[in-house]
Amino acid sequence: MKPQTVFLAEMTNPELEAHLRERGDAATVIVPVGSTEQHGPHGPLGTDALVPTEIARRVASERGALVAPTVGYGLSYPHAGFTGVVYLRMSTFAGLIEDLCANFSRMGFRRIVFLNGHYDNTYAIAYACAAAADAGRLAAGVRAYPVNYWDGMNPDEAAEFFDPSNGLHANKGETSAVMAIDTGLVDLDAANAEMPPFPEVTNGPAVPTAFFFSSPGSVYRATHSGPWGDARESNVEFGRRYLDVVTRATSRMLGDIERTLAAMPDR
Repeated sequence: MKPQTVFLAEMTNPELEAHLRERGDAATVIVPVGSTEQHGPHGPLGTDALVPTEIARRVASERGALVAPTVGYGLSYPHAGFTGVVYLRMSTFAGLIEDLCANFSRMGFRRIVFLNGHYDNTYAIAYACAAAADAGRLAAGVRAYPVNYWDGMNPDEAAEFFDPSNGLHANKGETSAVMAIDTGLVDLDAANAEMPPFPEVTNGPAVPTAFFFSSPGSVYRATHSGPWGDARESNVEFGRRYLDVVTRATSRMLGDIERTLAAMPDR
C-alpha cells in the first residue's frame, strides 16, 4: 500500500482529491519559498529553501496541511556579485506567486500559505497575493499570504537564534538548521564570522532595510564572503532546537492568523 505523505508532489490525483474533500474549508497548502545564493564559504546555496521546506513538512503534519513543491529561486539581487547567486526579476517572481495563488485556489485549497525563508521575498509575495485577489483569481473566501518562518519567535527566541545582534544570514542558527537536516551539506571547517560594518545609527532596522532592499549587490558590498553572523560553533543539536522553536512559532502564528481572519467582519 502506498504510504501517506504531506508532499503534494508525491500524491496521486485521486489522493489529492480525497484530501480536499476531507479537509473542506480547512484545506491548506504550504508553499515553501526560498532562494539560490551564497551562504558564506560553509553553507549550501539552497539554505533558504531547505529550511522552510523542513519546517513546512513539520507544520503540515501538525495542521493537516499539504506541502507544495518548493520555489527555489527568489529576489536575491542584494547578493549579486557572488558566483552562486541566481535571482528572478521582480515581475517574474511576482507573476509566479500570483499564478500559484490562482492555481491552488482553483484546486480547492482555502488557505495558501507561502512559508518564506528569504527575507527579501516578503513584500513581493504579499503584493502578488493581493494582486491575485484584486484580479478575482482567488475563489470567494480563499486567503493567500506570506509567513516568514522566523516571524513567530518571541524576543527571547529571536535573541538566541536570529536577530541583528547575532546575525541574520548564514549565522549559527541557520547553518545549524541545515546541519540538522543534512550534516553533509555544511563545510564546518570553512565556517567564519562576518558582520556588515554598519555605523551607529538612531534607527537600526530602517537603515539596513533601505541599504539592502534598494541596492543590487548590497550584501556583496557589505561582506567579504556573504555571512552576517558567526557560524563557527554551528552544530546539529543547536540546529534541531532551532527547527523545533521555529516550527512551534510558525504553527502558533498560523493559528493567530486564522483567529484574526475570523474576527474581521465581512463588508
